[in-house]
Amino acid sequence: MNVVVIDYGSGNLRSAAKALEVAAGIAGKSVSVIISSNPDVLRKADKVVLPGQGAFGDSMRGLTDRSGLLDSLNDAIHNRAVPFLGICVGMQLMSVGGLEHGYHKGLGWFSGTVRRMCPKDQKFKIPHMGWNDIFINKPHPILSGVKSGTDCYFVHSFAYETANSDEVIACTDYGGTITAAIAKENMAGMQFHPDKSQAVGIQILANFIVWKP
Repeated sequence: MNVVVIDYGSGNLRSAAKALEVAAGIAGKSVSVIISSNPDVLRKADKVVLPGQGAFGDSMRGLTDRSGLLDSLNDAIHNRAVPFLGICVGMQLMSVGGLEHGYHKGLGWFSGTVRRMCPKDQKFKIPHMGWNDIFINKPHPILSGVKSGTDCYFVHSFAYETANSDEVIACTDYGGTITAAIAKENMAGMQFHPDKSQAVGIQILANFIVWKP
């Protein structure tokens, strides 16, 4: 099985790749984890992961400026139905658009918009950084074995605001409800970092590896 981690100039890709390798061992699967921005490599992917850290607009340009990458990604996800996981900014890019340093169009795979977090209580500082509980809204294979109330690791200042609650599979609370995970069809996204969330994060990545939408 080829798991392609997309290299588009955003985030610590090696951290995600290493966690996927550990997760594959737990899942009992023989997996080749490949970090690449090559459209030809993406065409051979059995699973695709889009990690990310940084600004929404810069990250989106990282995808669009690499020749053929976005076309190959859309073909993999929408025509071949390859299972996809977006992490942090990678999840946010699945939205209609983001309002970070102006408006930037997203991939448009999910209905929501990414906006700056505005906690109701000023004691909640931005960025939202560190461990926080996630609460499962509805069962999903990628969260199999994960208990509601489990701590995961977050680092973000902007958050996905859904226009369709059916897309949200987990949330967290940080001075208000924040979307922690979304999913539909062959696509899933995590606002938190599974690769930094210790055992529960590895479990989620193992679930992704065996996931057959």
